[in-house]
Amino acid sequence: MKPRVSEVIVVEGRYDRHTVCSAVEATVLETSGFHVFKDQELLSLLRRLAKQRGLILLTDSDGAGFVIRNYLKGAVSEGTVKQAYIPDRYGKESRKSRRSREGKLGVEGMPPEVILNALRQAGATFDGNAPQLPERPITKLDLYRDGLSGKPDSAARRALLARELELPARMSTNALVEAMQLLCGYEGYRAAVDRLFGEGKDE
Repeated sequence: MKPRVSEVIVVEGRYDRHTVCSAVEATVLETSGFHVFKDQELLSLLRRLAKQRGLILLTDSDGAGFVIRNYLKGAVSEGTVKQAYIPDRYGKESRKSRRSREGKLGVEGMPPEVILNALRQAGATFDGNAPQLPERPITKLDLYRDGLSGKPDSAARRALLARELELPARMSTNALVEAMQLLCGYEGYRAAVDRLFGEGKDE
């Protein structure tokens, strides 16, 4: 069984996210590279999560990774921000045709044990010390029943819900469910849906 990390782990891209999720159970958010510099909604979400759960920054060890890391370190002022570092290892990720500019492997090129060690060294909160998930999780079936997925106007309704909960409008359905689970739980989700649509459908 993979160890569970309490803090939200922040990485650069989706392949980094896949690698981290192969090593630990955790909420992992992506900056989409330098996109975070101009995405105020994402930055607002990271600030809220830092205050509520704490963040662990896990970027690549090249220059670009440190630019992103230093930006977030300065921009996310509330809550706990921990720094996790991967070692300098040279090579090429299997999916890429050539090495990066600096020739270093990124987070996606690290084996699970290296990711786990980096998180331990950063002071990540593991397993029994992590908060338990709410007894009633939010599921994609809830969103379907509430008309937030699988319907012609579902995208518009999700956008309204995201705005109501002060979450980024461009979040995927999976990301929205995960963020709501962390920030407001099922009861908060249910209350927001009822406020917006007046269509509570809880069993």
